[in-house]
Amino acid sequence: MPIVVNLDVMLAKRKMSGKELAAAVGITEPNLSLLRTGKVKGVRFSTLERICEVLACQPGDILAYEAMVPRDSQIPLSPARQMINQMPSNHT
Repeated sequence: MPIVVNLDVMLAKRKMSGKELAAAVGITEPNLSLLRTGKVKGVRFSTLERICEVLACQPGDILAYEAMVPRDSQIPLSPARQMINQMPSNHT
């Protein structure tokens, strides 16, 4: 997944538990766990804003973009090239 969640790093820096963060933000611990492991498809800006307020950080401190690297190359493909490579071939 190109978006990496570094929430555990910020929690460690702030010496805060996930349980404490969940309570302060107003979300359930299971939902926070899903966010921490990157198993969500999105996050509301209001939730992200509250997390940043509680942890005194910027969104970029907890979210990062890492380009996907093809297995046979060290050069990352652009998102457009990735889409093209996933398109079915019409050559028969």
